[in-house]
Amino acid sequence: MKKKTNIKKTIKLLIQILFTAIAITIVVNKLDLSQIKNTLSSTNFFYLFLAFLMFNISKIISSIRLNRFFDDISLKLSQSYNLKLYYLGMFYNLFLPGGIGGDGYKIYILKKYFNQKILTMTKVMLLDRISGLIALLFLTGVLGLFSSFTNYTYISYLTIAGVILIYPITILLYKYKFSEFLKSFQITNFQALLVQLFQVFCAYFIVLSFGGSTDIFDLLVIFLISSIVAVLPLTVGGIGARELTFIYLLQFLGKEPTIGVALSVIFFLITALSSFIGVSFINYKWSEKQ
Repeated sequence: MKKKTNIKKTIKLLIQILFTAIAITIVVNKLDLSQIKNTLSSTNFFYLFLAFLMFNISKIISSIRLNRFFDDISLKLSQSYNLKLYYLGMFYNLFLPGGIGGDGYKIYILKKYFNQKILTMTKVMLLDRISGLIALLFLTGVLGLFSSFTNYTYISYLTIAGVILIYPITILLYKYKFSEFLKSFQITNFQALLVQLFQVFCAYFIVLSFGGSTDIFDLLVIFLISSIVAVLPLTVGGIGARELTFIYLLQFLGKEPTIGVALSVIFFLITALSSFIGVSFINYKWSEKQ
């Protein structure tokens, strides 16, 4: 059984590598790489530092939200312990996409040292992802109302309907599938929204580092959409998937995609750099439940 599982993981990783290679090839063929190079080489590092700061604030808030879910199932972790485990999970998610994975590692640690059931922990991790996705969709819809996508009437109507309905639908989802977490519904969904807002601030400062753009709302909306696409396990660490999203959606709007792809590249580098913080905790003694 274990051998079959390893074979499946290997096949999944090989498929992701293949899709990543295809996506990068399409991106390279569709762009003027010299323009990308010029955009990246002229960045303002002060704004990049602010972008890095915004990104990590979003991750700290995200870890606090996850710890609130843990509290709902009577799992008491100090925020320091939880944050260390969260950053190590980030590292595994980005750099070991075909292996153990960040969520899997957290489940392993919490089962081993806190006697938690795998099914319960899996449910918490799933809800953590779902609450983040809901906030992402809501914020995408709100910002989308100020973007060029509103030039298309049917998109505007769908966006307004989505913004209005998404949280009532979410309440029903909690009530019937995650009822044990209903008591923290308001605070965790507010925290999820804060997480995505700080990610938007990160993207905004990246655009400012390039000198700004008159298409800022278009770029931010597509950035959020690309975050949804990057969650799908299609490519390694979302590489290529974000860039293709920027290319095709900016072209759909009749915009030049260079700055969007540059935004995507810098965001990935900030994500990778932040994830390396988790390396510090690889040998951490998780049995010490401080």
